[in-house]
Amino acid sequence: MRTWFITGASRGFGALVAKEALNAGDAVVGTARNPQHVIDALGDHPNLLAVALDVTDEAQAFEVAGAAVKRFGRIDVLLNNAGYGLLGAVEEAAASEVESVFRTNVFGLLNVTRAVLPHMRRQRSGHVINISSIGGYGSYPGWGVYCATKFAVEGLTESLAIELAPLGINATVVEPGFFRTDFLDDKSLSRTAHEIADYAETVGAMRSFAAGANHAQPGDPAKLAKALIVLANAPKKPLRLPLGSDTVAMIEDKNAKVAAELTEWRTLALSTDWDAKVA
Repeated sequence: MRTWFITGASRGFGALVAKEALNAGDAVVGTARNPQHVIDALGDHPNLLAVALDVTDEAQAFEVAGAAVKRFGRIDVLLNNAGYGLLGAVEEAAASEVESVFRTNVFGLLNVTRAVLPHMRRQRSGHVINISSIGGYGSYPGWGVYCATKFAVEGLTESLAIELAPLGINATVVEPGFFRTDFLDDKSLSRTAHEIADYAETVGAMRSFAAGANHAQPGDPAKLAKALIVLANAPKKPLRLPLGSDTVAMIEDKNAKVAAELTEWRTLALSTDWDAKVA
């Protein structure tokens, strides 16, 4: 029996993965700001420990990690799922709005990861799964600040994978595309209070798209939850796991554009090295 530690386990991806893990016979530490919401979503299961956790509270993260180990003896899979979106132009985003989304999506993830890793290091085993986004690999108008948080998650996970490998611990960043969850609802998505008319053709168009796409996204959340169980069971863990045809297409398109741009600017790029000294 593995023990999963899942943030944001009361709804969305977190709740669905928690259900799959419980159905597989694993134990789940399901966290949310209100643990009753976790129980409401998952039921009163003997292998479920529902715990209050605000990921932005570092001390609380360490307390909850300790409680998880006290209850189940170990933590095998950390699923950093808690987070929310911010829709608005980079210029439109107020400092307080930027700080808030970074506090949850980046610093909160760091708080929980630092709290869990000492237990995984002691075990010399474990798997850290960080939920990024299609916007963690390529950015879009209107999502600049949100994508910046997910770009940060991608960079952190790359380093974690290298640092943790000698200790028997894996790290994977998961990049979901647009899935039919409540991510575009008001309870998961914040919008900048300030809007600038000059961005109507770019960010304004994205606002309209987001409103029309809500609950009509191509991705199936239930299939994503099952995919994460497959990931956890895989003998060889990938660094990145893109999920959804839209993410796969975006990655292929971006990689091609990056390669083409590198070819175009390669001579100038290489020209900035120190010249070899002539003997």
